Amino acid sequence: MTLALKVNGTPEDHQAATVADLLRAKGLDPERKGIAVAVNGAVVPRRTWAEAALSAGDAVEIIEAKQGG
Repeated sequence: MTLALKVNGTPEDHQAATVADLLRAKGLDPERKGIAVAVNGAVVPRRTWAEAALSAGDAVEIIEAKQGG
């Protein structure tokens, strides 16, 4: 089932059922450190990403820590 989500402020359609699925669809490894996720303004604990279900209309913010200088 395709869900209409807003990811980092951009409307996107995904077949992701969970936060972990969405991260994989975006090319991110859910096991990698330095990633934080919030759904509808609430931080989703990493340990629940595989079970944290997404619903149509959810606003998802994905934040990645980057190194640089």
